[in-house]
Amino acid sequence: AADKINLIPQDLFAELCEQVIQQLNHKIPGVNTAELCQRMQTSGIEINIGDLAKIANILSFLFSTAARNNLSTEELVTTLGSAVSTLPKHALQVIRHVWNEQGKSIAVSEDARNMATVGQFVDMKWKLGVAMSSDTCRSLKYPYVTVTLTMADPSGQITDKSFEMTIPQFKNFFRQFKEMASVLETV
Repeated sequence: AADKINLIPQDLFAELCEQVIQQLNHKIPGVNTAELCQRMQTSGIEINIGDLAKIANILSFLFSTAARNNLSTEELVTTLGSAVSTLPKHALQVIRHVWNEQGKSIAVSEDARNMATVGQFVDMKWKLGVAMSSDTCRSLKYPYVTVTLTMADPSGQITDKSFEMTIPQFKNFFRQFKEMASVLETV
Protein backbone atom coordinates (compact mmCIF):
# COMPACT_ATOMS: atom_id res chain seq x y z
CA ALA A 1 0.00 0.00 0.00
CA ALA A 2 2.90 2.37 0.68
CA ASP A 3 3.90 2.41 -2.99
CA LYS A 4 0.31 3.37 -3.93
CA ILE A 5 0.25 6.09 -1.24
CA ASN A 6 3.41 7.46 -2.84
CA LEU A 7 1.46 7.97 -6.09
CA ILE A 8 -1.27 10.06 -4.43
CA PRO A 9 -0.63 13.83 -4.42
CA GLN A 10 -0.62 15.52 -1.02
CA ASP A 11 -3.93 17.38 -1.54
CA LEU A 12 -5.87 14.24 -2.52
CA PHE A 13 -4.26 12.22 0.29
CA ALA A 14 -5.31 14.97 2.72
CA GLU A 15 -8.87 14.78 1.37
CA LEU A 16 -8.86 10.99 1.85
CA CYS A 17 -7.63 11.42 5.46
CA GLU A 18 -10.30 14.07 6.11
CA GLN A 19 -13.05 11.76 4.80
CA VAL A 20 -11.77 8.91 7.00
CA ILE A 21 -11.87 11.18 10.07
CA GLN A 22 -15.38 12.38 9.17
CA GLN A 23 -16.51 8.77 8.73
CA LEU A 24 -15.05 7.81 12.12
CA ASN A 25 -16.93 10.77 13.63
CA HIS A 26 -20.15 9.58 11.94
CA LYS A 27 -20.46 12.86 10.03
CA ILE A 28 -20.50 11.00 6.71
CA PRO A 29 -21.57 7.38 6.17
CA GLY A 30 -18.37 6.38 4.39
CA VAL A 31 -15.42 7.33 2.26
CA ASN A 32 -16.47 7.83 -1.35
CA THR A 33 -13.59 5.85 -2.82
CA ALA A 34 -15.26 5.60 -6.24
CA GLU A 35 -15.38 9.39 -6.66
CA LEU A 36 -11.86 9.91 -5.27
CA CYS A 37 -10.48 7.13 -7.48
CA GLN A 38 -12.07 8.64 -10.56
CA ARG A 39 -10.58 12.06 -9.75
CA MET A 40 -7.15 10.50 -9.24
CA GLN A 41 -7.33 8.55 -12.49
CA THR A 42 -8.47 11.69 -14.34
CA SER A 43 -5.36 13.50 -13.07
CA GLY A 44 -3.16 10.67 -14.39
CA ILE A 45 -2.58 8.63 -11.23
CA GLU A 46 -2.63 4.88 -11.87
CA ILE A 47 -4.63 3.54 -8.94
CA ASN A 48 -7.68 1.28 -8.81
CA ILE A 49 -10.62 1.44 -6.44
CA GLY A 50 -9.52 -1.70 -4.58
CA ASP A 51 -6.12 -0.19 -3.72
CA LEU A 52 -7.75 3.08 -2.65
CA ALA A 53 -10.22 1.17 -0.44
CA LYS A 54 -7.28 -0.66 1.20
CA ILE A 55 -5.57 2.66 1.89
CA ALA A 56 -8.81 4.05 3.37
CA ASN A 57 -9.12 0.96 5.60
CA ILE A 58 -5.51 1.33 6.74
CA LEU A 59 -6.09 5.01 7.59
CA SER A 60 -9.32 4.16 9.40
CA PHE A 61 -7.53 1.51 11.46
CA LEU A 62 -4.64 3.90 12.13
CA PHE A 63 -6.82 6.81 13.28
CA SER A 64 -9.24 4.69 15.33
CA THR A 65 -6.37 2.85 17.06
CA ALA A 66 -4.63 6.15 17.80
CA ALA A 67 -7.88 7.55 19.24
CA ARG A 68 -8.50 4.45 21.33
CA ASN A 69 -4.97 4.76 22.79
CA ASN A 70 -5.23 8.56 23.23
CA LEU A 71 -2.06 9.15 21.24
CA SER A 72 -0.78 12.69 20.88
CA THR A 73 0.27 13.93 17.45
CA GLU A 74 3.95 13.40 18.27
CA GLU A 75 3.34 9.89 19.65
CA LEU A 76 1.44 8.93 16.50
CA VAL A 77 4.07 10.32 14.13
CA THR A 78 6.92 8.76 16.14
CA THR A 79 5.16 5.38 16.15
CA LEU A 80 4.50 5.63 12.42
CA GLY A 81 8.04 6.76 11.70
CA SER A 82 9.60 3.84 13.55
CA ALA A 83 7.11 1.17 12.52
CA VAL A 84 6.49 2.14 8.91
CA SER A 85 9.67 3.48 7.34
CA THR A 86 8.21 3.01 3.85
CA LEU A 87 5.56 5.74 4.19
CA PRO A 88 6.36 8.75 2.01
CA LYS A 89 7.26 11.98 3.78
CA HIS A 90 4.25 13.88 2.36
CA ALA A 91 1.89 11.21 3.76
CA LEU A 92 3.42 11.51 7.24
CA GLN A 93 3.04 15.30 7.04
CA VAL A 94 -0.63 14.99 6.07
CA ILE A 95 -1.33 12.42 8.79
CA ARG A 96 0.40 14.68 11.34
CA HIS A 97 -1.62 17.72 10.24
CA VAL A 98 -5.00 15.93 10.10
CA TRP A 99 -4.44 14.21 13.46
CA ASN A 100 -3.29 17.47 15.05
CA GLU A 101 -6.38 19.31 13.77
CA GLN A 102 -9.09 16.68 14.15
CA GLY A 103 -7.72 13.64 15.97
CA LYS A 104 -9.18 14.44 19.37
CA SER A 105 -12.68 14.68 17.90
CA ILE A 106 -12.90 10.98 17.03
CA ALA A 107 -15.62 9.34 19.06
CA VAL A 108 -14.61 5.82 20.05
CA SER A 109 -17.52 4.90 22.26
CA GLU A 110 -18.47 1.25 22.38
CA ASP A 111 -21.95 2.01 20.98
CA ALA A 112 -20.50 3.85 17.98
CA ARG A 113 -18.11 0.99 17.21
CA ASN A 114 -20.90 -1.60 17.43
CA MET A 115 -23.20 0.47 15.23
CA ALA A 116 -20.47 0.90 12.62
CA THR A 117 -20.13 -2.88 12.13
CA VAL A 118 -23.60 -3.09 10.55
CA GLY A 119 -23.16 -0.69 7.67
CA GLN A 120 -25.34 2.28 6.84
CA PHE A 121 -28.03 3.17 4.33
CA VAL A 122 -27.06 6.31 2.38
CA ASP A 123 -29.52 6.80 -0.48
CA MET A 124 -32.17 5.10 -2.61
CA LYS A 125 -33.07 5.73 -6.26
CA TRP A 126 -35.72 4.04 -8.35
CA LYS A 127 -37.00 4.12 -11.90
CA LEU A 128 -39.89 2.57 -13.75
CA GLY A 129 -39.15 0.74 -16.99
CA VAL A 130 -40.87 -1.44 -19.55
CA ALA A 131 -39.21 -4.36 -21.31
CA MET A 132 -40.46 -4.18 -24.88
CA SER A 133 -38.88 -7.30 -26.39
CA SER A 134 -36.00 -9.72 -26.05
CA ASP A 135 -34.12 -12.26 -28.15
CA THR A 136 -36.56 -15.00 -27.18
CA CYS A 137 -39.80 -13.03 -26.97
CA ARG A 138 -41.01 -10.52 -29.56
CA SER A 139 -43.59 -8.71 -27.45
CA LEU A 140 -43.02 -8.45 -23.69
CA LYS A 141 -44.53 -5.08 -22.70
CA TYR A 142 -43.49 -6.00 -19.16
CA PRO A 143 -43.26 -3.15 -16.58
CA TYR A 144 -40.66 -3.35 -13.82
CA VAL A 145 -39.09 -1.13 -11.15
CA THR A 146 -35.32 -0.85 -10.76
CA VAL A 147 -34.15 0.14 -7.27
CA THR A 148 -30.59 1.23 -6.49
CA LEU A 149 -29.56 1.37 -2.84
CA THR A 150 -26.40 3.26 -1.89
CA MET A 151 -24.82 1.68 1.18
CA ALA A 152 -21.73 2.33 3.29
CA ASP A 153 -20.26 -0.95 4.50
CA PRO A 154 -18.59 -1.21 7.94
CA SER A 155 -15.20 -0.25 6.51
CA GLY A 156 -16.76 2.93 5.10
CA GLN A 157 -16.66 1.98 1.44
CA ILE A 158 -19.72 3.29 -0.42
CA THR A 159 -21.28 0.83 -2.85
CA ASP A 160 -24.44 0.67 -4.93
CA LYS A 161 -26.71 -2.39 -4.89
CA SER A 162 -29.34 -2.64 -7.62
CA PHE A 163 -32.28 -4.97 -8.09
CA GLU A 164 -35.42 -5.20 -10.19
CA MET A 165 -38.95 -5.94 -9.05
CA THR A 166 -42.21 -6.70 -10.78
CA ILE A 167 -45.09 -4.30 -10.13
CA PRO A 168 -46.71 -6.67 -7.54
CA GLN A 169 -43.33 -7.04 -5.78
CA PHE A 170 -42.91 -3.27 -5.74
CA LYS A 171 -46.41 -2.79 -4.31
CA ASN A 172 -45.51 -5.21 -1.49
CA PHE A 173 -42.21 -3.37 -0.96
CA PHE A 174 -44.06 -0.04 -0.80
CA ARG A 175 -46.65 -1.47 1.65
CA GLN A 176 -43.85 -2.63 3.97
CA PHE A 177 -42.28 0.84 3.89
CA LYS A 178 -45.66 2.37 4.81
CA GLU A 179 -45.91 -0.07 7.74
CA MET A 180 -42.42 0.91 8.92
CA ALA A 181 -43.33 4.60 8.67
CA SER A 182 -46.48 4.14 10.75
CA VAL A 183 -44.56 2.20 13.42
CA LEU A 184 -41.86 4.88 13.52
CA GLU A 185 -44.52 7.57 14.05
CA THR A 186 -45.59 5.83 17.27
CA VAL A 187 -42.05 5.85 18.70
